[in-house]
Amino acid sequence: MATLARDELDSPLSELSLVTEGIYSPYEASLLTPFTSPYVSPNPEPYTQEGESLFSLPFLPASLDDPTRDGPSLPKALPQLPENATLLEVAEADRETPDNWVKRNPGLVRLTGKHPFNSEARLSSLFEAGFLTPAHLHFVRNHGAVPHVTEDIAKDWTVRIHGLVQREVTLTVQQLSLLFPIVTLPVTFVCAGNRRKEQNVVQKTLGFSWGAGGVSTALWTGVYLADVLDYVRPRRGQAKHVVFEGGDNLPNGPYGTSQRLSWATNKERGMLIAWAMNGLPLEPDHGFPVRLVVPGQIGGRSVKWLKRIEISDRESQHHLHFWDNKLLPTQVMPDQARAEKHWWYDPRYIITELNVNSAIAKPDHDEKLTVSKHSESDDLYAIRGYAYGGGGRRVTRVEVSLDEGTTWSLAAIEYPEDRFRELCHIDPVYGTLDLTARDTSFCWCFWSFHVKHSTLAQCDALMVRASDEGSAVQPRDMYWHALGMMNNWWFRVAVNKTEDDDKVVLHFEHPTLAGTASGGWMERMKTAGYDITKPIFGKKTSEEKSADTKPKTEEIPLTKPGVTRKITLEELKKQDREHPWFVINGEVYDGTPFLNEHPGGGDSIILVAGEDASEDFFAIHSAEGKAKLAQFHIGTLVKSGADASETSDQTTNGVFLDRTKWKDVKLTRIMRINHDTYQYRFDLPREDQPLGLPVGQHVFVRLKRKDTGELVQRAYTPVSQQGAIGFIELLIKLYLPSDAFPIGGKMTTGFHQLALDDTVQLKGPLGSFIWNGQGLANWKGSDRKVKEVGMICGGSAGITPILQVLRSIFLDTLDTETKVWLISANKTEQDILCRDELDALYAQHGPRLNLHYVLGNAPPGWTGSVGRIDNNMLTEKIPCPSEQGIILVCGPEPMIKYAVKPGLQAAGWNIEKYLVVF
Repeated sequence: MATLARDELDSPLSELSLVTEGIYSPYEASLLTPFTSPYVSPNPEPYTQEGESLFSLPFLPASLDDPTRDGPSLPKALPQLPENATLLEVAEADRETPDNWVKRNPGLVRLTGKHPFNSEARLSSLFEAGFLTPAHLHFVRNHGAVPHVTEDIAKDWTVRIHGLVQREVTLTVQQLSLLFPIVTLPVTFVCAGNRRKEQNVVQKTLGFSWGAGGVSTALWTGVYLADVLDYVRPRRGQAKHVVFEGGDNLPNGPYGTSQRLSWATNKERGMLIAWAMNGLPLEPDHGFPVRLVVPGQIGGRSVKWLKRIEISDRESQHHLHFWDNKLLPTQVMPDQARAEKHWWYDPRYIITELNVNSAIAKPDHDEKLTVSKHSESDDLYAIRGYAYGGGGRRVTRVEVSLDEGTTWSLAAIEYPEDRFRELCHIDPVYGTLDLTARDTSFCWCFWSFHVKHSTLAQCDALMVRASDEGSAVQPRDMYWHALGMMNNWWFRVAVNKTEDDDKVVLHFEHPTLAGTASGGWMERMKTAGYDITKPIFGKKTSEEKSADTKPKTEEIPLTKPGVTRKITLEELKKQDREHPWFVINGEVYDGTPFLNEHPGGGDSIILVAGEDASEDFFAIHSAEGKAKLAQFHIGTLVKSGADASETSDQTTNGVFLDRTKWKDVKLTRIMRINHDTYQYRFDLPREDQPLGLPVGQHVFVRLKRKDTGELVQRAYTPVSQQGAIGFIELLIKLYLPSDAFPIGGKMTTGFHQLALDDTVQLKGPLGSFIWNGQGLANWKGSDRKVKEVGMICGGSAGITPILQVLRSIFLDTLDTETKVWLISANKTEQDILCRDELDALYAQHGPRLNLHYVLGNAPPGWTGSVGRIDNNMLTEKIPCPSEQGIILVCGPEPMIKYAVKPGLQAAGWNIEKYLVVF
């Protein structure tokens, strides 16, 4: 085993021969020159180690270099490295995402769909892996795409350390390893959302559903942050915080957060700038090439892909430092939290240190144990699990209850971390692995409790709670809050029994399953109407159910009492799409009465006519929306003889769009149009694939908000040219959060969060109007000949469907007769979108195109109208009523309701017959 040796050099750090040896550039060397100043701590001397360091090998993750690589072995007295199962291929789910180069374990539970990647191992696999977690099982929390770092990029990757310091430096990872002592610490990371799924079952929070596997432990190798800060010398009296920033590219800037300077400079807190995990370079998902490691705190404080450290007089101002990792008061509901931003900036609610927590891993969910009724055997079953504390506090007690919390018994606790306190290990890769003088506890521990089979057969539930050396004890009751973080009420496993004459089969049931999977006693009891925040198990459940144990969130009935009609699939499919019926959870609903009132527009109902809309409905509708559904219930879907041979009426004509299926498209270009409007280009799966969108129709776009995980969808008309192949372009006016509108637009804020290579989903086409060309239109299923078209677009978003039809008319060389009158109304001149194209069409087709602009706020010299659309304008700038005329309008609802419709009626138009509203 190699030993650590310190070079004895007489020259100061600035005079080291590293520059002439080509390791440092002159610029980098100049950054390392000490300032002339009063006494400070001595400069760190470069360290060399006998043997091969990580930097003498290809400095790459094993998954990108050699999957057979493993970290250096450890002395047998220490916990051993876990068995690595480095992945050889990119998982199927990642192949169409920006992370299509990252090799991940397909067995992990994905919590946020395909992208961004957030995952945990199944609790049984995690627990069986032992004290140290292999990289392929370690939980992952990503806010966006993983930075693609090659070996060359990694070699040149630098961390800039600046701000209120006397010495600003920019260092590569290898320079860090040469200038400061290399150390390794075992540290347990825990996501603040660990066990959030339990809170989400009680009532949906703003976060996605972590199970009990959001916890992992590894050996982290790097240098002490305190050593680096000691070298740059923070300015005393001014510097109060240390701000860390990652290299990821997120919509609101890179991920960043901060620590108090007094904590960051204290080696006892164990903060590291780390480049290795279990003796190997970090994997991409875990921060390659370098990250921050903050023991004893929530995982969100350990910034990955570390690029910058700033010593400051104030805390981090990064977006997610404020808008994540908060424990808000329980009375603040999610919608209120979104709307009132002051909650996010209140320092009382920030989460730093972990709280004490524990979970039962054995018995596993769905595990079964058969117990003989007549056996006199004293067979024992080992109930086992994990526990952890926060802030370096040791777990001092773990207790198990077999009678639903009435009495408790002490479990045996194993502290594998303590074995590192028994010897000091020195190695070229690990540096110094030495906990002999440390009192802090930064790792999980394992507990066990042995119980006789016969005793276990008498139990209705198993419960565990832990306490730490600060006398904090896991509470009996859940503290539900809008973000669902730090959930640490007692962990409970239900014991369900099936009996016969000779044996009892015990069926164990955990509270929840991670992610979107259904299962667990919480969902089962909630569905049955019990108060799952005060659970009662076993036979007592049915006996003791009463009005006093009302569920916190009652189930919303989706059917209408007394409705008994049976509807076949054939009958459903034959229903007129203009009077749409649709299916949710096997029940049939008539959407016709709600077409004009639906917040998403009537087309979103027509789109699912004759189809099962369950997935879309539950993904985007609030409790209020669900409560309205029952009034439209008309019957139950049943199978008939004809149903078995029912085949899809979708043709395989090669077009991309499908009315019944959501399909992924990839974002490949974002182009800024003006101060609040962007054009987004999405590529179809094939370059030669037609979109399949008739002129006048639109598509539904669905995306998942990166900040809330919420699915949102809306109809859009593309601005890509008719006949465009292999892509679609959307013009989006952004309504971002502001003082006047704190939550912003749900959909457009989601668009603003998108990065290149992100995916959204499309479904369509939909709409009641189609322009077929040569003066022929189809509206609500009826063909009509049109010679005069009036068009009215209001606001930035109103132009897109109008422009689509306008182009089709004037780019149609066979149509020389159709005339168009267009009114474009906007607030300011800058808000007029696609003006150059509109003016070009006017210049070329003036005799057939009448173009009129209206502004709410006009600049000097403006020649168009000023103010709002009124009756006189609709009489003068729109064609007179005729049998071969039609009016197309798109804009804000108040403009259509209070100006356009009354004005057209005053001009003599029959708006029921001739007005098309997009």
